[in-house]
Amino acid sequence: MSQALVRIAAGWLLGLMLAVAGAVVAVNLVNNTVASPQQPVREYLDALQDGDGGKALGLLRATVPPSNAAMLDGTGLQTAASRLANIEIGDPVERPGDQVVVPMEYTIDGSRLRTDFLLEKTGTEWIFFNTWAFVPTRLPTIDITVVNGNRANVNGVPVNMPNGRNSFAVFYPGEYEAALDGQYFSAPASRATVTARDVPVAPLNLLTQATGKLKEDVAGKVKEFLDNCAAEAMKEQRLQPDCPFYYASNNRVQDGSIKWTVTEYPNVSIEPFDGRWVVAPLDGKAKVEALQQNLFTGVWYPLEEEVDFSFTTRLDVSGDTVKVTPMLTF
Repeated sequence: MSQALVRIAAGWLLGLMLAVAGAVVAVNLVNNTVASPQQPVREYLDALQDGDGGKALGLLRATVPPSNAAMLDGTGLQTAASRLANIEIGDPVERPGDQVVVPMEYTIDGSRLRTDFLLEKTGTEWIFFNTWAFVPTRLPTIDITVVNGNRANVNGVPVNMPNGRNSFAVFYPGEYEAALDGQYFSAPASRATVTARDVPVAPLNLLTQATGKLKEDVAGKVKEFLDNCAAEAMKEQRLQPDCPFYYASNNRVQDGSIKWTVTEYPNVSIEPFDGRWVVAPLDGKAKVEALQQNLFTGVWYPLEEEVDFSFTTRLDVSGDTVKVTPMLTF
C-alpha cells in the first residue's frame, strides 16, 4: 500500500475516532443537562413559580389527598414558590433500582433548607438519551384553624373555613401564610414551611381578635342606647326607668325636674366564648338631678346623685352589620 493511501486511511480513521469521541461527549453532555435527572426538577420548579399546578402535579406524579385545593394553582401556589431564594440543584446521588436522589438547597426567610427529590430512570430516547421521572408520591397537607371564624386568607387567597377549620393540599417546597384581616375580626399571620412530603407540618392556628373597628361600632351603639334611655327617662320623668340605671328615693320629687345624664360610658371588651363572640359586662355611671321634698319637714331641696350601673348585651355580627341587644332585668 502506498504511503498516500496509508495517510488517507489514517486520516479517515482519525476522523472516525474524533466523530465517535464527539458523539460520546455529546451524549454525555445531553445526559448531564436536558436528559439529566435534574431536568424534571428544574421543570417542576418552573411550574411552581409560574403557579401552574396542573403541570407541577403531572411532573411530580403525585396524588392529591382529600382536602381543599385552593393552594394547588394560581396565586396561592405562585406565592408559596416565590419565597424560595438562592436555589441550588445538586448532583444526583444513585440509589438501587435505577433511582437517584436529586438534592435542592434554598433559603426561605434567611434559613437554609433542603429538599431531596427521588427520581427513577424510565427508559431512553434515540437509544442513547436517558429519560427520568419523579417516583410517584402523595401531596402533603396543612391544617388550619381559625377561632370563631369561617373565612381566612392563605397566601393571599380567600378560603372557606367550615366550623373554623380546613385542610389544604400543598406542593413542596414552599411557604404558606394564613391570616385574617377583616373589618371586624383579624388574626396575626402564621406561617408554615413545607420541605418534603413526609416531614410533619405543624397546624396553623389563627387566634382571632375583635378589631378596633368592631369595638368602636359596638361602643357607638351602646352609647346610643344609653343616651336614648336617659332621654326617655327624662321624658317620662322616672327615677326608675326601663334602663340599666335607676335611683330609689322615699322623698317626693317635683314633676318636670328629673334629669338623667350618662357621666361615664362603659369600656367595651369583646372576647371569644363557647364558639361565639361576647361583650363583657358593661359598667358605667349615670347622674340623676331633680328637685325633691322632705316628707317630714316639707322643705324642697336639690337631688343630685351619681349611680353605678351594669348590664349585659348580646352581640350579633353578620358581614358588615353589627347588632347589639341589651339584656336588662327588672
